Amino acid sequence: MAIDSDVLVVGGGLAGLTSALAAARAGADTRLVSYKQSTLRHASGLVDVLGYTPDGDGPLVDPFDAIPDLPESHPYRTVGVETVREALELFDDAAPHYRGSHTDANALIPTHGGTVKPTARYPAGASAGVASDDRDTLLVGFEAMVDFDAPQAAAHLDAAGVPFDVRGATIRFPGDLRADAKITRYAKLLDTDGTVTVDNHDRPVRAALAERVKAQLDGEERVGFPAILGDDDAAGVRDALADDLGAAVFEVPMGPPSLPGLRLEDALFDALDEAGVSIETGNPVVDYDGGDRIERVYVEKNGARIPNAADQYVLATGGLVGKGVESDREGVYEPIFDCHIAHADDRYDWFADDVFGDHQFARFGVATDDSLRPEAADGSTEFENLRAAGSVLGGYDFAAEKSGGGVSIATGYASGRRAAEETR
Repeated sequence: MAIDSDVLVVGGGLAGLTSALAAARAGADTRLVSYKQSTLRHASGLVDVLGYTPDGDGPLVDPFDAIPDLPESHPYRTVGVETVREALELFDDAAPHYRGSHTDANALIPTHGGTVKPTARYPAGASAGVASDDRDTLLVGFEAMVDFDAPQAAAHLDAAGVPFDVRGATIRFPGDLRADAKITRYAKLLDTDGTVTVDNHDRPVRAALAERVKAQLDGEERVGFPAILGDDDAAGVRDALADDLGAAVFEVPMGPPSLPGLRLEDALFDALDEAGVSIETGNPVVDYDGGDRIERVYVEKNGARIPNAADQYVLATGGLVGKGVESDREGVYEPIFDCHIAHADDRYDWFADDVFGDHQFARFGVATDDSLRPEAADGSTEFENLRAAGSVLGGYDFAAEKSGGGVSIATGYASGRRAAEETR
């Protein structure tokens, strides 16, 4: 017997989580199935709406103002500006530790590589580090964390022309954690203000860290650390360090594994639990029954194929990187439902110039109608109860545009809401 629900979301990334939350809050009995862990733990934790146009113009001041001028095939044009705004309101409610909702303008956030990234939503921990703030800044790196070279990042920011003086210093983290220590080890130690040994004396780690950083300060009014400052009590860690240092404290978004990404994942899963969403992870969806209307999908579990049935379905399995879209010598394809993939046909003539260009596969993805419904690859049918969301979609280059998070949230929200409405 099949496991039944009103809406079944396939995929557990940002688009899938948003879609399931939107459907559940709209009153639908919602189930989410995902093969892999959420990709959020590999992301910086920043949520970009649109940083640059497809032609490379930017960084954009107001991403919403630029959406109407995007190509018609772009997912933002499909859902519309107001839906993007509504989707971000859902995100803001689910992730209250994020900032940026007070304005339409992008914030400019320094990254661990010393670049400045335009982003629409950012963790509260990054707030004091926005590049529009002219307070002088000290970036602090740790000897055991080679992924963040603070002096180099500071030099890059200075070369980029930020409106403040910035320099970097590398210190030894108190307690001399091993070079292979996980970021969660640092975070837990700071969360609990655990004891570390410094010069043969036991000391609380927060005070010991502040003391080492204070020795590097030269009048700077704010201090940036790699994003390891606690998990359960991140705000408390920042406040304690700021009090000891007499300077504002912020986190610099890091590459994977990402503590801000893990914090966001936790917040969204908490919101899904509160909304009553049923969640199953670790098992792939491998097939389906039906024609223009999907009757059920099959989840492979311990060698068995478990049927899951729903009235409406959302495909949010990711793009080429996430294996929601795959490629071989025969071409590019969507592996579960065999949805039509956008290519250089009349409707997707935007792709013609890109096929052999620098972004060869950037815009490959599932093609949909105005309601985000895809059609089969052979053109034989349009799936009437399936919608697609997130990076499985074609029509945009999220890496070049800095639009990945925003597209996932907007199309996930639109798919989930519309799926829930169809069940009424």
